[in-house]
Amino acid sequence: MTAWAPTLAWCALVVVFAALSNAWNGHEPGWYASLARPSFQPPDVVFGVMWPLNFLLLLVVGLTAVRTAPTGAAWAATGVLAVSVALALGWAWLFYVPHSLGPAAVSLAGAALLTWVLVVVVARFEPWGGVLLAPYALWLSVATVLSVSYARLN
Repeated sequence: MTAWAPTLAWCALVVVFAALSNAWNGHEPGWYASLARPSFQPPDVVFGVMWPLNFLLLLVVGLTAVRTAPTGAAWAATGVLAVSVALALGWAWLFYVPHSLGPAAVSLAGAALLTWVLVVVVARFEPWGGVLLAPYALWLSVATVLSVSYARLN
């Protein structure tokens, strides 16, 4: 059976996530540049490559693995994704608007943890879908370590 409703919800989440992910980072020009950075932070170009790749992989999983999953499993995966996206967007707002670096790191840690749960949920009905989500989960884990480091350094 084709799970079109959760597939559409999944893809809409990814599109909204991509559209809003940078909504707040220009809120206060110069603020981010003034922060002390951890020594292990990747160059900015890595972020420019990884985020579009992650959004693409999320869409591929939605259009393939989620679409062909049993409806209950597809909705479960979409629900986990929704909460993870909300936490990741919460990080962006907390980090860039009120500059609440500690709470932002906690929010991103929750998003990363739920994304690893998402990898497992998707892998149960489509193993290669879980494999496609692993780079995104790893990226959020790295971003969480960076966010914690920003909170400690600033």
